[in-house]
Amino acid sequence: MAKRITPRSVDYSRWYTDIVRQAELADYAPVRGCMIIRPYGYTLWENIKAGLDRRFKETGHVNAYFPLFIPMSFIQKEAQHVAGFSPELAVVTHGGGKKLEEPLVVRPTSETIIGHAYAQWIRSYRDLPLLINQWCNIVRWEKRTRLFLRTTEFLWQEGHTAHATEEEAVEETLRMLGVYADFAINDAAIPVIQGKKSQREKFAGAVDSYTIEAMMGNGWALQSGTSHFLGQNFAKAFDIKYLDRNNELQHCWTTSWGLSTRMVGGIIMTHGDDQGLILPPVLAPIQAVIVPIWRKEKERTVVLEAAERVRAQLADAGVRVKLDDREEVSPGFKFNDWEMRGVPVRVEIGPRDVAQNAVVLARRDRPGKQGKAFGVPADGVAEVVKALLDEVQAALLQRATEFRGANTHTGIRDYEEFKEVLVEKGGFLRVHWAGSPEDEDRIKEETKATISCYPLDIEEGPGRCFYTGQETDNIAIFSRAY
Repeated sequence: MAKRITPRSVDYSRWYTDIVRQAELADYAPVRGCMIIRPYGYTLWENIKAGLDRRFKETGHVNAYFPLFIPMSFIQKEAQHVAGFSPELAVVTHGGGKKLEEPLVVRPTSETIIGHAYAQWIRSYRDLPLLINQWCNIVRWEKRTRLFLRTTEFLWQEGHTAHATEEEAVEETLRMLGVYADFAINDAAIPVIQGKKSQREKFAGAVDSYTIEAMMGNGWALQSGTSHFLGQNFAKAFDIKYLDRNNELQHCWTTSWGLSTRMVGGIIMTHGDDQGLILPPVLAPIQAVIVPIWRKEKERTVVLEAAERVRAQLADAGVRVKLDDREEVSPGFKFNDWEMRGVPVRVEIGPRDVAQNAVVLARRDRPGKQGKAFGVPADGVAEVVKALLDEVQAALLQRATEFRGANTHTGIRDYEEFKEVLVEKGGFLRVHWAGSPEDEDRIKEETKATISCYPLDIEEGPGRCFYTGQETDNIAIFSRAY
């Protein structure tokens, strides 16, 4: 008997962990703060990788791989960088039974070691732009961890580019932010806000950091991908120079950008319900599951043969399909099991369906009879299922967008109203903001809300800051955040 998932309304955090473990996405590792990504969860990550990797290559980027170990001296070359990462570093001091001459840092991010390589590879303007991405693991020594959302070791991609001009580097930073947004919206069915991070929240060593921010099912924000304009900070620290067209030596302008396995957590919390996962069809490891139903042994063969014909038809049409022919569990158990795992479409086939050369289709995003279609002809079912997958994908995006709209609050006049709305309604508080980093710190200390971003889609015009009372045209989104 499957364990019951804790309802979201009872304990949202427990609900999330229940889904991760019961859907067999991941499990805890023997090392505190680390996770084991199980095959179902890793297949979901592979589909995320595929969608992103295709986009990276379409925009001219190529993949490479850089070492896991980074000399401590590299980390220390950029002052803001080392200050920002020092509390999170894992440091190797011994190897091969001997103390190392120089400690090695386990990769927390790769700006420094890639900067070192770029300094060797770049000679003239003809070598630019240099557009490289790598898929790898990262280690940041976290004190408070949660599966997928924040772990000591996680998987991600990190792009690192070098350019001849500031304008080109800024254009690249925003282009990749747009790539992330396109992936989130069209593949993960997660509506995101593209925005700029506050100076307090930006990446250590960046001039400016940009983000895609998503609203989770409890109204909290999730930073789902970031793109950083590094200016010439790392170029000067690592002496990344090029000869320009006038034969003069110039420092490059660089960027970095990354999206990690926390996107899996974002998908869970954006779409999931009390029955478990709801996966967007574009990324779902299994897009359709076939559940054969019979009671008598003589019905078994004809039902399974019909189910196999449907499976082959769906597979030939490019649908990721599974035939669940387990005999040790009931059809009802299978229904609940695949609902919990978030499979977008279920195909039911019983003796009556076989007699009518038909199937029953059930969509995961609509529970009960409202999500079922009866008497769907078995011949040509593949096209019906593919169309249904498109409908589910669009419906998930629409539902998440409507939820975000209903939980985004504007027109907040002062700090007291801000605190009241945050406590009573939560969600995103879209406000005029003219405060200082110190003001931002005080608000975080008093309310636990931070600036998720300064959205790039500013439409409000000038107004009065809710906290300082000053006139400003700057818009900020405050929220509780993961």
